[in-house]
Amino acid sequence: MPYSPEHKRDTREKILESARRLFNRNGYSGVSIEEVMNNAGLTHGGFYRHFSGKDELHAAAVRQFLCKKTPAAWQRREPSVTTKPRAQRIVDAYFSREHFDDRDGCCPLLGTADVQRGGEAVKAAYQEVVEQMVKVFEDHLNGPRARERALALVALCVGGMVLARNVCDPDLADDFRRTAHAEVLRTAGWN
Repeated sequence: MPYSPEHKRDTREKILESARRLFNRNGYSGVSIEEVMNNAGLTHGGFYRHFSGKDELHAAAVRQFLCKKTPAAWQRREPSVTTKPRAQRIVDAYFSREHFDDRDGCCPLLGTADVQRGGEAVKAAYQEVVEQMVKVFEDHLNGPRARERALALVALCVGGMVLARNVCDPDLADDFRRTAHAEVLRTAGWN
């Protein structure tokens, strides 16, 4: 008896959630299909019913960040800040200690080394996430050159967090996060 479409969708979601966490934590090359399936509580043999290979899985896992049903803890809105523009709330959450510490649920853009070595499908998925981030910022910027400023804000967000994540000194990491956060707010005019 074949599985229902709902079962197939739920199984695919389990695989994607497992892959997203593992790719974020260990990088593309540090994760096998078998590990993804085991982490999802599934057998390795069922993988190819959902994906043609690891590159397609990685691209789908990156895209899942845009449409997660349940936001990560660092993405949850605090009631006291609802008067801030949506883009500023995103920036505040992005530079938060919770996001910095969340290796499993963090933004997939922080794994840039994997993208450089990835295939076109992975690069296209990363580009979708970048374009969405640029659009959100651009929609919330007043004044001239909104697109150029939005591009700079995305570069500051991702670059600031990548640098913070890749230094050994926790004080320097905090300095990168705080400084990039302050510069984003200043450039956007949200301070």
